[in-house]
Amino acid sequence: MVDKDVMLSKIGSVRKYLKRIKNVSNITLQAFLNDVNTQDIILFNIQLAVQNCIDIAAHIVSEKDMGIPGSANEMFYFLEENKYINNLLTEKMVKAVGFRNLIVHEYGKLDLKRAYDISQNDIKDLDTFLKAVIKKI
Repeated sequence: MVDKDVMLSKIGSVRKYLKRIKNVSNITLQAFLNDVNTQDIILFNIQLAVQNCIDIAAHIVSEKDMGIPGSANEMFYFLEENKYINNLLTEKMVKAVGFRNLIVHEYGKLDLKRAYDISQNDIKDLDTFLKAVIKKI
């Protein structure tokens, strides 16, 4: 059985991180590229928000016996197979996990223009994920 207290705590954390991103992301691309502190705030909070979404997915997959995922990405595919999220959202979450991995593991040089674009446009996908999960718990 999914522990609602765990889920609500994780959901609250994601929302807190999304708010922090929103609070500093109302700037131009050029301003972002020139401000290492804002870059750090946005990247760190993207990392934390995505990680908490992974934790939410892991909790659901485990508690609902959906299978044994071989990767973080696979958890989102399990959620899709079990009608928690749709295919489009699955693909967006897989991309979010990939970007989180770039931040955490520093695979080559991080594309700051992509980070800016995520903060301006794609960050809402995490909130969409939360809303989909809330409907099911």
